[in-house]
Amino acid sequence: MPSASLLAARAALHAHLQRHFPEQVIDELPGVDGPIAERVPGFRVLRVHPREPGGWWVYVTSGCWAATQEGGHGAEFFLAAPRDDWLNRESLTVNAYYHCGPDHQRLDVGHTVPIGRPWLDDSACDHYLISLPYPYGPDFEVWTWDETDHVRLLWLLPITKAEKDHRHEHGLEALESLFDEREIDPVDPYRSSVV
Repeated sequence: MPSASLLAARAALHAHLQRHFPEQVIDELPGVDGPIAERVPGFRVLRVHPREPGGWWVYVTSGCWAATQEGGHGAEFFLAAPRDDWLNRESLTVNAYYHCGPDHQRLDVGHTVPIGRPWLDDSACDHYLISLPYPYGPDFEVWTWDETDHVRLLWLLPITKAEKDHRHEHGLEALESLFDEREIDPVDPYRSSVV
């Protein structure tokens, strides 16, 4: 049975998503099969359906905060995608498993993680950049409930290996500047690398 803190966090997350995606369907899915339940008991993925055809699908972890929070402060992650696909759930499950491992594996803004395959189809994007949720703004990033507990919602942004290398050589700001200059579509699996 999920803990009271997990249930409270999940309810707060669901309410937060409903405020940011009014009148959109939000459903709850299990993570993909594997060892996630050992590390993140009660792990789920909240899936936000697009408002209209062609809109973004948004997938959000639920359980990372409860598994790793310190003093009420922790993180969850989201991935935006062009379509509903099992691979998006797999990505969130794998990243949650990694993040909720030993302390030295905690993910934060600027970190990059390998996907181990193309993001979708034969995309050149095969890494994720942990980023601020720029498409949705600072109100989407952080919210508080119970006066002390708060969650930071971070973006898994698909990037190429060349972009990952550029971030490590030149810093996060340099890579984000290139994304802005080239006006990338962050949910296009076929977008060209900016590097």
